[in-house]
Amino acid sequence: MTSLQQIQVEHIFAMPNKRTFQIKPIHELITKENGWLFIDPFPFDYKLEALEYLKSLQDNSVDGVLFDPPYSPRQLKECYDSIGQSWDGRNTIWSQWEAEITRIIKPGGKCIKFGWNSHLVGKGFELTRILLICHGSHHNDTIVTVQKKVNQTLDK
Repeated sequence: MTSLQQIQVEHIFAMPNKRTFQIKPIHELITKENGWLFIDPFPFDYKLEALEYLKSLQDNSVDGVLFDPPYSPRQLKECYDSIGQSWDGRNTIWSQWEAEITRIIKPGGKCIKFGWNSHLVGKGFELTRILLICHGSHHNDTIVTVQKKVNQTLDK
């Protein structure tokens, strides 16, 4: 477990934007953390089911992942509908994505995760940074975590 003293925590106000990576403090964080070298299994214009894409990648093969899934079951259903696929409503999809992300990131690689919670992507990751984006009183905050893979396999 990472102690709070080792984690950089920031709280910033920014207007919401459906294109998460265009929110200024998020854009700056991504640029600083990885120089835009990471993969994004959830591109804005959904063309391919994310789990299918992640499963196509080799173990320990990517420097990092921008993990910005739809935050709610409603948003997830809308995304699947937009690519002509149906979603069966199982909440296990989030853990399946996380298992694949854990598998494909190289040791020392990072996952930058966006959402309404700050849990770790998987075993073998440590939290290095938290960015809380306040969007105003009628909007949920966006929680951005930077997580570094410290173990090569899930069982270490």
